[in-house]
Amino acid sequence: MVRITGLFFLLVCLSACGLLAAETPPKAPVPGDSLRNMLVINEDNSHFFGSRKPEEMTRAGLHAFVDQYAGSAVTHLFLNANAMRASFRSSSRDAVWDPVDGKEPDGLWPQNAKRLHEAGLDPYQVWIDRCREKGLSPWISMRMNDIHSVDEPGNFMHSTFWRAHPEFWRVPNGSARPWQNRAMDYAHAEVREHQMALVRELVERYDPDGLELDWMRFGYHLTPGHEREESGILTEFVRDVRSLTAEWSEKRGHPIRLAVRAPAHPDAASGLGMDAVLWAKEGLVDLIVPCPFWTSSDFDIPIELWHERLGDTARQVVVAPGLEFNARPWPGAPAAANDLASARGFAASAYERGADSLYLFNWMDSQTRPVAESKYALLLRDGLSREVVQNAPRRHPVCFRDTVPARFPNGAQLPVDAAAGGDFQIHVGTRPKSGKAWAIAGLARRDGVAEARLEGSLNGRELGPAENVPDLGGFGGGTVRAVRFPCPLDAVNEGNNKLQIRQTGGGPSQQIVWVEIRFDPK
Repeated sequence: MVRITGLFFLLVCLSACGLLAAETPPKAPVPGDSLRNMLVINEDNSHFFGSRKPEEMTRAGLHAFVDQYAGSAVTHLFLNANAMRASFRSSSRDAVWDPVDGKEPDGLWPQNAKRLHEAGLDPYQVWIDRCREKGLSPWISMRMNDIHSVDEPGNFMHSTFWRAHPEFWRVPNGSARPWQNRAMDYAHAEVREHQMALVRELVERYDPDGLELDWMRFGYHLTPGHEREESGILTEFVRDVRSLTAEWSEKRGHPIRLAVRAPAHPDAASGLGMDAVLWAKEGLVDLIVPCPFWTSSDFDIPIELWHERLGDTARQVVVAPGLEFNARPWPGAPAAANDLASARGFAASAYERGADSLYLFNWMDSQTRPVAESKYALLLRDGLSREVVQNAPRRHPVCFRDTVPARFPNGAQLPVDAAAGGDFQIHVGTRPKSGKAWAIAGLARRDGVAEARLEGSLNGRELGPAENVPDLGGFGGGTVRAVRFPCPLDAVNEGNNKLQIRQTGGGPSQQIVWVEIRFDPK
């Protein structure tokens, strides 16, 4: 029997009556807090190996790759280790240098990866360690259904599993037009186990801050036409991955976060079976990266709609929109590479819609980098913070959404017959407080294009006369002539804007193939 002293009894009574102030327990950290204010760069599975000389396949060469981002605006490196094959000596699938039909691939990528292996260097482990030394957050990214070059059955990139099982393709034994026909179908248990084997290997082999499931390589994973009804298959897969990361978080002594790349619109994502909103609500993921595939960047990612669908879960799960290499105005149109100004435009729109972290894909340090080396250095130095994008030149092009289910709108607003005219919805984020603004239209090659006249209005306000843009760099759609209309800043809306452009004065009818709003703070 426990004896209760008078003092102890008094304290218990006071506490029960609320008269004794109890120490306030520390506020538990919100899981998503550590993923806010990020600038993420994804390093793909081939870039480093295919862009360096053989003599750079050393520990020093691996360190140099990470060191360029140390002290920069970049906060996280997502290190992609695989496509169908792995860029390291995997125990669960082929290495990229393994022979195909008895012939070892002799390209720079597979041979450089092999050189590192033979030197006893695992690039991903070296990079993870170096990131931590340099104050960067290292993540491992896994491509969930890469189908590069599936129209070339003998290509070295294809795994033994894929070659041996065409019956597991989304269209069994199907043609390679489109490539998505030959993606693996997760409706087959054998496919799921093949992919899960690599997930297990990655979390057992490496000690990253997080694991990313890249569902946007290539964005189609279930039986064509049945993606929504089969979405539970992918949900169960993500649930199993979450169990693994939870188990290894405990073993490692720190959280291993889970991210997913998914289609840019939440309804497109769920319609293709990648129900990232449901995954978040079930507590399965910490980070959602809504993004395009590759065909075009999406400058109209509805962050506010993601947050609305997430509800209270948006406090715990970060939505970090992703920017791609290309800006393409409609499916099949000639593309333009993004530049720093369009990256800033993307960021400005994302911030106004509620994003506080950004993700760059195919923005590595060479080859697939969309900007020149000097511009890349500026990106690393200045980043894409709210302050930077608000006070620097920026562009807001009209593009489209490249990964959507059948019969789902892709948002394409171009091309347009100029004589009939076009109405364009353009989201620009927060309006600059000073400087100049232009509405710009690019025209295709047609008879009379040089003499054609256009008129425009912005949000119902008539714009001044158009003038030619002398430099056509950065315009897609096959633009051969571009004109710009000066826009009073007070005519620009915060967020969404309606731009109207049409041809006047007769003459041969022209075609509008590119539209953007551009800001220059000077």
